[in-house]
Amino acid sequence: MSELRLTLARHATLHVAMADTRLLIDPMLGPARSQPAIPETPNQVPNPLVDLPMSAASLVADLDAAVVTHLHPDHLDREGATALVGGPPVLCQEREAPALSRAGLRPQPLAEPTMIGALTVTPTWGQHGHGAIAREMGPVLGLVLAADGCPTLYVAGDSVWCDDVAEIIEGHRPDVIVVNAGAPQFVGTEPITMNAADVVAVAEAAPDALVIAVHMEAINHCVEPRAAVRDAADAAGVGDRVHVPADGETLALSASG
Repeated sequence: MSELRLTLARHATLHVAMADTRLLIDPMLGPARSQPAIPETPNQVPNPLVDLPMSAASLVADLDAAVVTHLHPDHLDREGATALVGGPPVLCQEREAPALSRAGLRPQPLAEPTMIGALTVTPTWGQHGHGAIAREMGPVLGLVLAADGCPTLYVAGDSVWCDDVAEIIEGHRPDVIVVNAGAPQFVGTEPITMNAADVVAVAEAAPDALVIAVHMEAINHCVEPRAAVRDAADAAGVGDRVHVPADGETLALSASG
């Protein structure tokens, strides 16, 4: 039985080792305070709020592929792009491939299920906010990763709880679901990724899955801390199936649970 080893580096940056295949998702690798605050958002302080708990070099070593879900700077920063120059293929949205190519990366648009090593990588989509702000934020790539003998992993990306996410859960029946929480928002808008109530909704829609909530306490406009997700999950009776990892934490998971 093969293991899924999932490491939260920081924010949405994930290292996945599965079926002898290594992926790095959304490499924001710069040091603390290396980016400005996101404009028109609460808590105007430079980003990221915290340093990486490991070296950037260790995250990009021996990768089979990287994934950039979308070209927002908290998902690919200058340091992340530089680290991938001359490196592995970068799975991405087709519309963003030219920009990645200009940066010296090797974009590989992901429009249909694709094999990376022994992994089947299936693109998914979500909703980056509500109403007009979601249209302004643009489409966001998610992923379902599957391999024989391994847990099926769904990485939802920068999506709120919505019909698209519900349909992916129903169709793929993932064993592990990673959601981007933190309730990030612009001044006067609703959250543009999941808040604690959305995380609970995911857990309730996937009663056999482990839900892993990331994307917190690292970027200035993420206003809900980790404790808010833990408290909401406990209050809803799903706390045993919702995990909120610390930066640098690795989970080793098998298909048998």
